[in-house]
Amino acid sequence: MKTVQQILRHKGSAVWSVTPDSMVYDALRLMAEKGVGALLVLDAGRLVGIISERDYARKVILKGKSSLDTPVSEIMTERVMCVRPGQTVEECMALMTEKRVRHLPVLIDDQVVGVVSIGDLVKASLDEKDFMIKQLENYITGSR
Repeated sequence: MKTVQQILRHKGSAVWSVTPDSMVYDALRLMAEKGVGALLVLDAGRLVGIISERDYARKVILKGKSSLDTPVSEIMTERVMCVRPGQTVEECMALMTEKRVRHLPVLIDDQVVGVVSIGDLVKASLDEKDFMIKQLENYITGSR
């Protein structure tokens, strides 16, 4: 089973983030610019939360707030589920399903080294299954 470290090696370890005092509008603009659905919230390099499109929809729009003058700290999710590089795709998918999250920061000694999304995990899982199928087909047909 593939590990988080292998996924990050393939996709890269770029981490997009904002600070707690950033305005929600700026966070949304960065999400759109980078094509991501969530950003880590870092304070002096330390992970303090995560802000997602879901947070915006539920905590800004539906509450009649303005993204221009609402700080990220007001709507971010503070309890962030995190994983380590050695964890498997299967373990991460189980955690995401249980906790109902779509993004998992990857930490080494409390230092953020990447982020995996549900899309990354599904792709890795499908790639692994495709590889297994090809191997079985080759075994059955005697091909190499």
